[in-house]
This record gives sequence, C-alpha cells and structure tokens, in this order.
Amino acid sequence: MNGIEQFLLKGNVPRTLHRDKPDHSYLKPAAECKPIVYPKPDGKLTFDRLSSVFISNTNHEEHQPSHLTLRDASVPVQVNLAKYAGPEARYCPAGVYEFVPADTPEGQRLQINAQNCVHCKTCDIKDPTQNIVWITPEGGGGPNYTNM
Repeated sequence: MNGIEQFLLKGNVPRTLHRDKPDHSYLKPAAECKPIVYPKPDGKLTFDRLSSVFISNTNHEEHQPSHLTLRDASVPVQVNLAKYAGPEARYCPAGVYEFVPADTPEGQRLQINAQNCVHCKTCDIKDPTQNIVWITPEGGGGPNYTNM
C-alpha cells in the first residue's frame, strides 16, 4: 500500500483519515462502558509495562524539574477518576500515572512517575480534561531509541 501511495499516486492519496474533533473528546464516561479484562503478561510474547520501559533505556537527570505537570492537581481525582475511572493509569504505555492512596477527602491522589516517560505524548492527546502539561525535558533525557 505504501508503494502504491508513493510511486503510483505520488503521495496524493484521494482519501485520508480525518476527525472533526480532538481525540480526547471521544472518551466516554466509565458508566457507559464495560471493563476490559486483559490476560496477564506471559513473559514470552507479552510483557508488563515496567519491563518494556526498562528495555527503552529511559534516562532523565535526577535534579531537573519534572517535564509533566498538572494545571489543576484536583482534576485527576475529582473529574477523571470520578467520571472516567482514571484513564491516565491506562492510556500511558509506560505507566507514568498511577492513583495511590492519600490522606485526602477522596482517599486517592495522582502520582506522576516522570522518570519512566517514553515521550510518546499520549497524555497530551488523550487526557479528557487536557489538564496534563507535557514540556520537553531539560538535558536531552528520555528513551534511547537508537539502541532499541
């Protein structure tokens, strides 16, 4: 298909995929969806998230500011967790976002493990409230894609 597109059509494809709304606006509330039960990783064909992050050789300087911040720290628990069942904990392929127990009225808070980030920017695209701010990290840190 790529050869047809490039050589035969010279890159002028008559149809492409277009959306009329941003990707995050398509997320449905958790009450409208059935939970998906995924099989456990077998270690041969499928692997857990942290093993895959380890293989990416991700490295961030210890003493730099986090490149992942929140516009409003209350939104992940009060809106995303309450309405969408905390999609941050599922859409991030590196497991950067996790809800942990906390001494708050809600009983949980969003923990950001920015050192695991593989710079895919999924959080910038999929966050339903667009509350996560992704900026380029200092010092050129991140995954070592050239050695993968």
